[in-house]
Amino acid sequence: MTHIAVLGSTNMDLVTYVAKAPQRGETVTGREFRTIPGGKGANQAIAAARAGATVSMIGAVGNDAFGARLRETLEHSGVDTDSLRTVEGPSGTAHIVVDDEGGNSIVVIPGANGTVDHLSPGDEGVIASADALLLQLEIPLAAVVAGAEAARRHGVRTVLTPSPARPLPPELLAAADLLVPNEYEAITLTGHPDPRAAAAALLEVVPCAVVTLGATGCLYVTRDAEPLVVPAPRVEAVDSTGAGDTFAGALAVALAEEKPVREALSWAAAAASLSVERPGASASMPYRPEIDARFTS
Repeated sequence: MTHIAVLGSTNMDLVTYVAKAPQRGETVTGREFRTIPGGKGANQAIAAARAGATVSMIGAVGNDAFGARLRETLEHSGVDTDSLRTVEGPSGTAHIVVDDEGGNSIVVIPGANGTVDHLSPGDEGVIASADALLLQLEIPLAAVVAGAEAARRHGVRTVLTPSPARPLPPELLAAADLLVPNEYEAITLTGHPDPRAAAAALLEVVPCAVVTLGATGCLYVTRDAEPLVVPAPRVEAVDSTGAGDTFAGALAVALAEEKPVREALSWAAAAASLSVERPGASASMPYRPEIDARFTS
């Protein structure tokens, strides 16, 4: 089986569902509250595991009830947690407001994720044994750079989701094989308001990029071919939380399985379209038979 390593965050998502998100200074009444295991690292790990890969999670949880539940959720989805440390203090949390159009706003409190500022003994071996390494930016940047550089040393493909958006150091960009920003992140990284212009600018620092465009689909660019636009299946969105992580996890699996790029992108888009039809992040992520059925339909 394809082996995917994930170096990243684990958070408990504290999700409030409202008709319309409050403006600054405004109080609104929500209709539902849920605690859902998440975090961009854990989400991508679960997405990749459900998409059919063997997955190893590198990161940290706190020694609280949230930490125990986060570990249990990963293991229940088939993710290996031997490299997921338990540290003193609280686990990471994400405070999420989801409106009736499926849009969301998120505040992340790192908690235990803030302790993941380096590779621990054994982590590089896990990365070296993988077909791809998934990275995000919800843990300290030093660890992200160390993970990417370890992957480069061992010839492992690195897929980086630059979220939360921030300036990226040259050493990280030099070690990244594929950058997967959403439209906002691409604009933030490049300063170009047009997705095509932003994608083209990204090629000055990375060899390949996929800019996800929500319901529109995605734009793939590489230095040695023309841009490729892949549409997303038309669906009725319930909650977009975790859709980008679903896309990234499924895409890493598809590319590691050596699917052609267009097919890999369409397959990942099918996975993401399934996730937005359901509430929650990790809870919404589809299994491989569902993705195959959506992809071939």
